[in-house]
Amino acid sequence: MFENITESLGNALRRLTGRGRLTESNIEEGLRDVRKALLEADVHFKVVKDFVERVKAQAVGQELIRSINPGQQIVKIVHDELVALMGKADSSIKRSPKAGSGEPTVVMMVGLQGSGKTTSCGKLAKFLIDRGQRPMLVAADVQRPAAIDQLKVLGEQLKVPVYFEAPGWFKGKPVSICRNAVKQAEKDGRDFVILDTAGRLHIDQELMAELREIRGKVEPHNILLVCDAMTGQDAVNSAKEFNDQLPLDGVILTKLDGDARGGAALSIRAITGKPIKFTGVGEKLDKLEEFHPDRMASRILGMGDVVTLVEKAKAAIDEDKARDMAGKLLGGDTFSLQDFLEHLQSVKKMGPLKDILSMIPGLGSAMKGMDFDDKEITRIEAMIQSMTKEERRNPDIINPSRRQRIARGSGHTPNDVGGLLKQFRQTQQLFKGLGKQSGLRSLFGGGLAKAKKEMEEKLKSGELKTKKRKKPF
Repeated sequence: MFENITESLGNALRRLTGRGRLTESNIEEGLRDVRKALLEADVHFKVVKDFVERVKAQAVGQELIRSINPGQQIVKIVHDELVALMGKADSSIKRSPKAGSGEPTVVMMVGLQGSGKTTSCGKLAKFLIDRGQRPMLVAADVQRPAAIDQLKVLGEQLKVPVYFEAPGWFKGKPVSICRNAVKQAEKDGRDFVILDTAGRLHIDQELMAELREIRGKVEPHNILLVCDAMTGQDAVNSAKEFNDQLPLDGVILTKLDGDARGGAALSIRAITGKPIKFTGVGEKLDKLEEFHPDRMASRILGMGDVVTLVEKAKAAIDEDKARDMAGKLLGGDTFSLQDFLEHLQSVKKMGPLKDILSMIPGLGSAMKGMDFDDKEITRIEAMIQSMTKEERRNPDIINPSRRQRIARGSGHTPNDVGGLLKQFRQTQQLFKGLGKQSGLRSLFGGGLAKAKKEMEEKLKSGELKTKKRKKPF
């Protein structure tokens, strides 16, 4: 995600921060590189012009030039302006004023054909289900033949009702479909109604007339525009067109995981004045994320995104189990292949390995050009799952004949199995030594509170005063 802009903007800022002393002239020179980086990322030229002028207005101030570390101040200014460019975090969905009396909240999804609108309807439904809501999907796209079937499949996966009307007698009547759906949702006690409206390959008057009619007759509480991030300036232009003709409440930016440039994400808010509420970061129905401009700015500048990483870890890994596993890992011999298998399966739930590592500060630029094959985890899983419980607990009993059996069962070679066992033993020894050196086993196994209590007791007894403690690393 945003690989190109992260690299080019990072290079531009490094040239600025590498200078011993900042002056107005070399700030101007450095900002030319920033301007070029943003234009290459397909950011709208008006947005780039305003952005650079705002950064320059702050950067040439005497307070910055005289500061202790002007280079870091420049990075902070650029970061803050990126956040301001993308607006405040706003993933709110306006509820119906009569929601408490049983009236459903209506969300109207609009966008061009191919932007991922129908899939986004399903993702939004999943997002609401996870928050205790009861949505209904509505197939109001009578232009695309497969749209109704696609929405029905999504409904089956989510176990939510999909309102549709049989082909033949309703063609050209999406307004009546939407009105009937809202009435049905109220009868069924559904909390939300998500309208999947028609799209086109390009904006035309017929499409807009249909959408305006639905809006006028159904009166949705939210109108969300779905844009394909990978189309760059086209996404921004279509967002402006939709916004000029419909009172949009926000934008869902799809396929953000495949967008190496980032121009759409950085331009849409500035051009339309409407917030990006959600982003689609994968094909699965749970791959809809709330948009956080501050986190996105940090990732663009290669600073990582620790908050999102922690959130993903909390969702995928049980905290007590993680603490117990960390204690075993730092214990060395107590960490078994079964523990290793469970750890790998937890990591898989968090998403692709490259995406996870890119959230760690400093690793984004370091991973440039590196290939991370998530199939490697699947290979390791297959070999461990082909072992018996005793072999997973005590890999030392795996002799050549057992190795041959494991290889046949997992579809690999005995050498592959041997390589896995060798790497596992090396990992055991590495963490066993680390646990002895720094006391990390105590920290993770007993928790931070236990470690703090032990430290306080040692301070009271004077033990720490009489010994010079070596740094563990």
